Amino acid sequence: METISENRCYGGTQGVFKHSSKACSCDMTFAVFLPEEAAHGPVPVLWFLSGLTCTHENAMVKAGAQAWAAEQGIALVYPDTSPRGDDVPNDEAYDLGQGAGFYIDATQSPWDQHFKMWTYVTDELPALLAENFPLDMSRQSITGHSMGGHGALTMAMALPGRFKSVSAFAPICHPTVSDWGRKQFAAYWGDEPNWGPHDATLLMQGSGFDGPILVDTGTDDQFGDLLGTEHFAQAMAAKRQEGQIRLQKGYDHSYFFIATFMEDHVAFHAEALYA
Repeated sequence: METISENRCYGGTQGVFKHSSKACSCDMTFAVFLPEEAAHGPVPVLWFLSGLTCTHENAMVKAGAQAWAAEQGIALVYPDTSPRGDDVPNDEAYDLGQGAGFYIDATQSPWDQHFKMWTYVTDELPALLAENFPLDMSRQSITGHSMGGHGALTMAMALPGRFKSVSAFAPICHPTVSDWGRKQFAAYWGDEPNWGPHDATLLMQGSGFDGPILVDTGTDDQFGDLLGTEHFAQAMAAKRQEGQIRLQKGYDHSYFFIATFMEDHVAFHAEALYA
């Protein structure tokens, strides 16, 4: 693992790191914020999964989470959204290929060699973090935005017991019936019968989540028709799932929206992580 940068931040340290990923068969970059408390022992972890076109850097710089995480004594982990490099396949469209890993493991050529983001985020990167950082991996929560909200919700429900809580900003909630989902699943997995259980609405209709959920979506989200928020809300209600879905008046899909409600989300996760 190579340290790219480390900066003092809210009494702690914001670092950016690179390593060779076996899962993705390329170098991967990620960021970790460690609060001041990490100097004295392991601290709980909050994952932030970013959306389409983003790298680790977007949320690290724009979401404003470090201030609230420092206040709560929580580490932040920002993975990249896809494999990258000259040898990694790509597509001219912004919603497929590099920057659009969709947090799944591809099985179809040319994507199957590198696009293993599910394995990377749920297996390889946690092991690397546990080995190299003072993190309490028995206390993890997860959040994300848009495509990353899809990843956060599906990982929380598909990995029972892993995460104490899950939240999302404008998540893609029902990708199997959305243009943001069907296109990528078809490219990465082929025919529809091969699609895995990576749909938050379907997972909620099944086992649900064994903890609290918080979802925020703006009423002026320019991609609202692609998100399927109402489908997920109906599934939560039918399941009697513990949680909240909040429609925030006048907010869109941007990082201004995320930064506005980040304090709420960090406090929500802190309550679960320190319960």
